[in-house]
Amino acid sequence: MPDKHLYEYAVIRVVPRVEREEFINVGVVLFCKQQRYLKARFRLDEHKLKTLSPGSDAACIYPYLEAFAAISAGVPNGSPIALLDPASRFRWLTATRSSVIQTSKVHPGFSNDLDKTLDKLFESLVL
Repeated sequence: MPDKHLYEYAVIRVVPRVEREEFINVGVVLFCKQQRYLKARFRLDEHKLKTLSPGSDAACIYPYLEAFAAISAGVPNGSPIALLDPASRFRWLTATRSSVIQTSKVHPGFSNDLDKTLDKLFESLVL
């Protein structure tokens, strides 16, 4: 039986009007130190965004979500954060902030298959 790995995850949220503190879940970021694993998945439901905030422009939000995913993957896209080790990138991505892209608190779990766990979390928390 494969070993179970301790992982941490957070839900990625879009908060179109920060002062209202209303949000929609758009993705999940999952980190496992032991496996040096850090991946993020997102899907922005534009209908939900328009329902929550009719004046929001999804085209303005996608680049931020793509940058979030690139940093989690360690893609050197001009961001010095992307060059950090996976643990440092995860902590930076999940730090509390007051912006349109935010994350939930970090939650732990155990998994035999981190990719499947990411898929399961994404399906249950975003889709």
